[in-house]
Amino acid sequence: MELDDVILKRTSVRYFEERDVSEEDVRALIEAAIRAPTASGLENWKFVVFRSGDAREKLYNLIAEGMIRYYRAVNLAEGKIEKLRKRMYEQGMYRAPIYVAVFIDRRVRFLPGEEFDEPEFIWSVESAAMAIQNLMLKAVELGLGTVYIGVTNFPGIDEEVRELAGLDENHYLVGVIPVGYPKGEVKPRKRRKTLDEVLVFI
Repeated sequence: MELDDVILKRTSVRYFEERDVSEEDVRALIEAAIRAPTASGLENWKFVVFRSGDAREKLYNLIAEGMIRYYRAVNLAEGKIEKLRKRMYEQGMYRAPIYVAVFIDRRVRFLPGEEFDEPEFIWSVESAAMAIQNLMLKAVELGLGTVYIGVTNFPGIDEEVRELAGLDENHYLVGVIPVGYPKGEVKPRKRRKTLDEVLVFI
C-alpha cells in the first residue's frame, strides 16, 4: 500500500468486530509509533496495551463516563446523551479488542530549570502525538481501524486510567486509542476546509 493511500484511507473508526488483534500486529503498531520524531531524542513515551477482558471493560466504562461529561459540557440535551449511552452500551460504540494508552514521563527531560517546564511538556506531548499518528497509519496498512479518545484526559478519569496502567503520577496521559478490525464499510470523511483555506505561503 502506497503512503498516499494509507493517509487518505485513515479515518476514525468507532465500531469494531469481535475479533482479536494478534500480538504480532500490536508489536508492529508500537514499532511504527516509536519511529516518530521525539524531542531531544528523549523517547519519554510509554505505550500500555489493554487487552484482558477485565482491563478493557474498566477502561471502556471510563471512556463512556468521559463521553457523557464531554456532551454535557457542550450542553447537549439529556435525551441525546441517553442515545449516546445506548449506542455505547447496546451497540458497542468504541468497544474494541485492544486499547493503547499513550503516556509521557514528565520526569524525563533535556533542559533544566522551571523556565523550561512548559516547552518541555509541550514537546513531549507533540512527540507522543506524532507517535500516535504513526500507529494509526500502520493500522490502516494492517487492515485495522483506530480512533483517538481524548475525553479520558478529564480530571479524575485520567488518574483512573493511569492507575489501571500501573503508572505513577509522573506519567501524563496523552490519549487512548481503540484498535480493531472495522465493523462495516470504512468511509473516510472529506475535510471541512480546503487546502487553500489552511495553507499560507510567506
